[in-house]
Amino acid sequence: MGNNKLGLWVLIALVVGLVGGYYVKKVQDEAAKKAADDAAKAANPFQAVNPLEGVEANPFEKAKSILNPFK
Repeated sequence: MGNNKLGLWVLIALVVGLVGGYYVKKVQDEAAKKAADDAAKAANPFQAVNPLEGVEANPFEKAKSILNPFK
């Protein structure tokens, strides 16, 4: 009788250990994926603010059109 109870407890402990191990591994995998996604997002240069936004391609174009006597 005692041997059957010990075997049952070992089986229960094994099942709990397997389920717990699976859960911990899944949480770690999700955390690693989120960290990798965050790192990739931070390193993406296309998400950064453009420092040249609003800069005209030729700043002298406006002066040229104003100073042109033939226009």
